[in-house]
Amino acid sequence: MALFFTGADTSTLARELGEYDVVNVGAAGTFVVRKPGSRSNLRTALLRKLPFAAELVLCDGSDFLRLEAENPFAAKPSSPDVVRFVGLLSKAGDVRVSLPITFPSDGEWLVRVMESEGQFVFGMYRRHMRTIGYLGQIDKLFGVPVTIRNWNTIAAIVRALKTPRR
Repeated sequence: MALFFTGADTSTLARELGEYDVVNVGAAGTFVVRKPGSRSNLRTALLRKLPFAAELVLCDGSDFLRLEAENPFAAKPSSPDVVRFVGLLSKAGDVRVSLPITFPSDGEWLVRVMESEGQFVFGMYRRHMRTIGYLGQIDKLFGVPVTIRNWNTIAAIVRALKTPRR
């Protein structure tokens, strides 16, 4: 299982959730939970440890293994200034426009949302100061909170999922 949120000391939190065999993937609130038990118990345990309200996104590890095998970006060339991302919806949302869509809608694009599948949104963004504002539009596009992770982070999640348990 993979877990996403933002705004905490993630390495300390992973240690405090040791009974769930939590692996911290980076510093942005991304975890692999190797012994999740029930989702509701894990959610409750995590929320008790956080000193703030958080939107949690829980995903099945098997979905990430499938994403790696399918590689939605394989046929989409990328340049060094373009980052491929996966948006993780807090729950499956309904896209409110047809895809693909770009932000801004005129001129050079900064964010391109290419497709969605269940809880996942696939896209690319250019490294630019205005990009973060456009990434925030994805929440509105799907009507639910979304957290964005670089494709490299998804690859790190897959590596952690494939690493034997402690």
